[in-house]
Amino acid sequence: MSEPRRIADRIDAVRASISKACRSVGRDPGDVRLVAVVKTVPVRPVEAAYAAGLRDFGENRAADLARKAVEARVPGAAWHYLGKLQTGTIKHVVRHADVVHSAEPGSAVEALARRAAASGRVVAVLLEVDFTGRRVGVAPEHVLDAAGRVSAVSGIALLGLMTVAPLTSEADGARPFFRRLRELRDRVADRYPTAVELSMGMSADYTMAIEEGATMVRVGTAIFGPRPGAQA
Repeated sequence: MSEPRRIADRIDAVRASISKACRSVGRDPGDVRLVAVVKTVPVRPVEAAYAAGLRDFGENRAADLARKAVEARVPGAAWHYLGKLQTGTIKHVVRHADVVHSAEPGSAVEALARRAAASGRVVAVLLEVDFTGRRVGVAPEHVLDAAGRVSAVSGIALLGLMTVAPLTSEADGARPFFRRLRELRDRVADRYPTAVELSMGMSADYTMAIEEGATMVRVGTAIFGPRPGAQA
């Protein structure tokens, strides 16, 4: 079987799983955006995923985002930046990302906003929430304050919240964190009505995330197969 066929079959399987998870909780599958994580994935498989119907692609590395957004023949696709914002590579993110999933108050997001405003753009951002205290992102108890600070900056627009669930030994271990993120999103959306998106769930747990309200799932391995250094 050719690689494009394998990728298309995997996408069909993921979409079927998304539909099943949505039906189990009375949701419309059309409300869930499938973001294909292309970290370490060459351009041709990205194009194969596009040919199979995907239109959202997520990259963790700013330089690779810039390269793939230019080289890949994926007209009209939306590019999602998933990695840590760094002031030295903000120029690539501003130029190519439609959605940034890793925003938090600080110099990097301020630089993103300044560059976006200077270029006449408004970049959609998701506030990253860290439930572990050891990763990138805002602690849950600081989310409302952080949302206010991000929302006050010109050049970016707060779209919602994002998290990477902590690894646990239990099959259902990620569920409480997804549920908690949804509750935080609801509180944020009460104050900032555009902040309705929930980016949560990866290859191992995206159906669980959908059951808890995810509107974006970031799936890489289930589409492209195992890759060195890839987490999603």
